[in-house]
Amino acid sequence: MESKVQIFSVSLMIDSPSSQPSAKLIRFSFGLVLLVAWTLTFMAAAQTPPASEWKWYKGNLHTHTINSDGDSAPDAVTRWYKEHQYNFLVLTDHDFVTPTAGLSSIFAAEDRFLVISGEEISSKVGDKPIHVNGLDIYRTIQPAVGASVVETIQKNVDAVREAGGTPSLNHPNFRWAVTPGEMGQIHGLKLFEVYNGHRTTNDAGGGGFPSLEEMWDAVLSAGREVYGIAGDDAHTFKVFGPEHSNPGRGWVSVKAPELSTEAILNSLNSGGFYASTGVVLEDVTRLPNELRVYLEEDEEDDEEEKFTTEFIGQGGRLLSKSFDNPAVYTLKPGDTYVRAKVTSSNAAYAWVQPLFARAAESR
Repeated sequence: MESKVQIFSVSLMIDSPSSQPSAKLIRFSFGLVLLVAWTLTFMAAAQTPPASEWKWYKGNLHTHTINSDGDSAPDAVTRWYKEHQYNFLVLTDHDFVTPTAGLSSIFAAEDRFLVISGEEISSKVGDKPIHVNGLDIYRTIQPAVGASVVETIQKNVDAVREAGGTPSLNHPNFRWAVTPGEMGQIHGLKLFEVYNGHRTTNDAGGGGFPSLEEMWDAVLSAGREVYGIAGDDAHTFKVFGPEHSNPGRGWVSVKAPELSTEAILNSLNSGGFYASTGVVLEDVTRLPNELRVYLEEDEEDDEEEKFTTEFIGQGGRLLSKSFDNPAVYTLKPGDTYVRAKVTSSNAAYAWVQPLFARAAESR
C-alpha cells in the first residue's frame, strides 16, 4: 500500500500548477512505477507454464437449452458434456445469455469443468438466416439487421466485439445464406463453422454451392486469417438418432496453458486448436515453415483404423498426402498457406488450422 500511496501523491504534485517536484523525486517515482509493472509481469509469466507443457482441452462451442429451442435444462445439457469427457462448454441459446455461474460451481466440484457464457445472435436478411455466436459475453445482444448479408453479419460481429466477446459465424450454408465472397468481406471475424452437426446445415455443399471447406479455402486464398471450428449445434438430448440434432458430433480441441475462459479464447483466436468429428490428435506443431500433425493411435488396434492426412493450400489445391505419423509438410516457394485435414477409415475427420507463409491480412 505504501508504494501505491507514494505514486499517487507524486502524481498529484506533478499535476498541481503550484507544486514544483524535484527531478530526482520524479525519476524515483517513474522508476518505482516501472519496477511494479515489471514485477507484476514477471509474476504473471512465472505462473504460466511453458508452451511445451500446455494441455489439450476438448470443448463444444455451440449448443442449446430450454432457454431457446433445446429440449433440456442448462444443468442437464452441461451434465451430458461433462459425463462424456469434455472439458468445457459454451451455452449459446438463441438471443439469450443463459447464466453460467451456478453451473460452473456445480460441475467443477470434483473435476475441473468450464462453462462459458454465450449467445447465438439470430438475424435474418430476407429469407436468409444469419447466425453469429458470441463467445464469452455476459449480456444479451439484440440481433442487428442491415441492408445486406455482409452488413448484417458485420453489425453482429461488431456488437460481439464491443461486448468483449469473440464472434464466430455459424453454418454459412444453412438455407444457403452466406457466400464465400460475403464471408471474406467481414472485418474482425476469426472463427467460422467448417462443420456443424445439425442435419440441415448443408456442410458438404451441392447443386453449385460450395462446401464449407471450399468456402474456407476461398477466404484463406483471399488472404484472410480465418479458423475453422466444429460444433454440435445440439438441440436434442432426450432422443437420439440421425434425424435429431444430438450432441457429440463435432468439437474443438484447444491447446492452452490452463482451463480458463481467457486461455481457451486466446488459443481459439490464435488458431491454437483443431476441429474434429471423431479423429483425436496427439499434437500439432506449427513452425515458421513446417506443419506437423501427430495422430493418436490405438496400439492394440493399429491394424483396424487407418488415417490419411491431406495438406491443402491456395485455392483448395492438394499439396501433399501422407499416411505417416507424424504427417509433415514443409512450405515451398509459392505456397501462401497450408492447412491439414485428417480422414479416418471410419469416416471421421479432423481439421488443423492454417499455417501462413506470410502474414495474413487480418481485418
